Amino acid sequence: MKRHLPGGFLLAIEGIDGAGKSVQARAVGGALAARGLDVVQTREPTNGPWGRRLRESAATGRLSPADELNAFLEDRKQHVAELIRPSLAAGKVVITDRYYFSTVAYQGARGFDPAELLRMNEAIAIEPHLLVLVDLDPATSLARIGHRDGNANEFETVAQLGRSRDIFLAIQKPYLLVLDGRRTPDELRDEILFAFGRAALERIAANASLSPAEKLAASLAVFGAEPPPEPVSG
Repeated sequence: MKRHLPGGFLLAIEGIDGAGKSVQARAVGGALAARGLDVVQTREPTNGPWGRRLRESAATGRLSPADELNAFLEDRKQHVAELIRPSLAAGKVVITDRYYFSTVAYQGARGFDPAELLRMNEAIAIEPHLLVLVDLDPATSLARIGHRDGNANEFETVAQLGRSRDIFLAIQKPYLLVLDGRRTPDELRDEILFAFGRAALERIAANASLSPAEKLAASLAVFGAEPPPEPVSG
């Protein structure tokens, strides 16, 4: 039986292209699933109609700034309503490879006000319980992209990635963890798992609706441990 956490947990992993966020989303998701937690792995843009339109535009020609922003917002509304919110209500751990902070960083690099983009997105989205930014310089990220894909598309230029990175680094949230993308994948995974454990325990501790026994069981579930056996009355 899969383990669930009261209220679920939303982990967003962000970074510029080539930073290694997708690798970490898969690694962390696999580690948490191995603990018995009910893990949902997702990404943005999604595979929904708006997300497909955005993905296709990367190859066929980028949308206008206004049309691209609208597509991201519509895709996110659907993502939150149909997947993220129900999954959290069911006590699942949702790990998303990119979230609305990418819209802030990338559309901000196209000229929109990052603060206004953040406001617009937080009016329609659920804030994550843990936001991980895997930070990497654009030159290194482009070298990784070129090695991975053979060539970079028009979205991926040093100038644009540099602007997006600056916006990412300017984000200030109490649940933000910034990690050096030059570290090994295993080190990054372990840092994220540690931060997840700490944040999940804090959420459980702050949940006044849970009994002490429920808090203990949920806390143990975070690490894949079984609750203690019921005492035998004699």
